[in-house]
Amino acid sequence: MIQLADMVRELREQLNHVLAEAGSGPLRFQLGPVEIEAAVTVDRTGGAGGKVNFWVVEGRGDVSAHSSRIHRITVTLQPTLVAPDGTHRRVLVSDSEVDGER
Repeated sequence: MIQLADMVRELREQLNHVLAEAGSGPLRFQLGPVEIEAAVTVDRTGGAGGKVNFWVVEGRGDVSAHSSRIHRITVTLQPTLVAPDGTHRRVLVSDSEVDGER
């Protein structure tokens, strides 16, 4: 299992990679809302004042007999490109495939 924060961080890194590799061809796509749906388990470490962790279940093999119940969550992210001057711009990506992309 991976933490939900790690999944979102990896998504951000992959979107940044796509933007960096975007070609200058005539066909570009505007990046809109990104919706993620995941099956997660939740646990708390350190008792009542501890940290709550959301673990993304990657497959049935990840769920052990002592795991808490599985919850399905949906998170919608709105990517924004922030220019060096602080202004927000539309996010455009190219139409080409990145190595390792599925």
